[in-house]
Amino acid sequence: MTEYFSAIFQFPYPHTLTMMNSTAALPPFIVLDKMLSTWLLEDIGRGDRTTQSLFLADTVEGQAEWIVKATGVIAGLPIAARVFHLLNERVSFVPFAVEGQYCERGLIVARMHGSMDALLTGERVALNLVMRLSGIATLTRQYVEKIIDLPVRLVDTRKTTPGLRILEKYATQIGGAINHRMGLDDAVMLKDNHIAAAGGIGAAIKKVRSQIPYPLNIEIETESLDQVKEALLHGADIIMLDNMPIEMMKKAVQMIRQQDSRVKIEASGNITLETIRSVAETGIDYISTSAPITQSKWLDLSMKM
Repeated sequence: MTEYFSAIFQFPYPHTLTMMNSTAALPPFIVLDKMLSTWLLEDIGRGDRTTQSLFLADTVEGQAEWIVKATGVIAGLPIAARVFHLLNERVSFVPFAVEGQYCERGLIVARMHGSMDALLTGERVALNLVMRLSGIATLTRQYVEKIIDLPVRLVDTRKTTPGLRILEKYATQIGGAINHRMGLDDAVMLKDNHIAAAGGIGAAIKKVRSQIPYPLNIEIETESLDQVKEALLHGADIIMLDNMPIEMMKKAVQMIRQQDSRVKIEASGNITLETIRSVAETGIDYISTSAPITQSKWLDLSMKM
């Protein structure tokens, strides 16, 4: 299926893309098509009244270009191509930019040719997705560039738009981040409310470890040095330092490294473009933040026939 996809749409990149040392994998078509079809049906309803009044289906061909109207990182072009393909498999979609490319305002990033009704009917859904994902990739890249020279990785969170998670997390990868849990079944993360409900870190880890399948990891959210000590005592695999002041974070990192070098350390909470560098310099392994998804603006694009 990937070969057919590449042949029709002439993509200069494979189905799995590598940008800034981060591998970004598109979901398989059996997953992607179901979502795209739902979004197309939401927009089309009982029919595209405007386009259907102007053209009989698949009778008039046209050509269109996509133009970037603001500087940013492009993401989602293969997804846009798939939108048009679902409406008419003979549409040709030729990208002039690769995923993750930094694009200046005015750049033509794609050209398409095919049935006029497919181009016009699919325009809004395709553009919306690419603008949303490109906005996320753009802000992600800004965060990543702040720490690019340090041995720490930026990771995303589950603060995503319902229904768009798999694509929004794809966009953070395009921007240079890596994914945290895709869902609750990916790993165990004991947060403050879990710990309080279970009666403490030790009790929570003991109960969870007896229930989860191998080889799921256990991550513990900590807010104090005492909680870090308890997490270490009970064998946490990953320790998150949540909303800690920088000096406390440094002490926590030193404590963890001295006691168990295999434990991975993650920092989270109030991560901004202004603070991410100082957090990264504490010696942690990962920085998690929802900002690239929750605070990003859409990258403006337009389609011209």
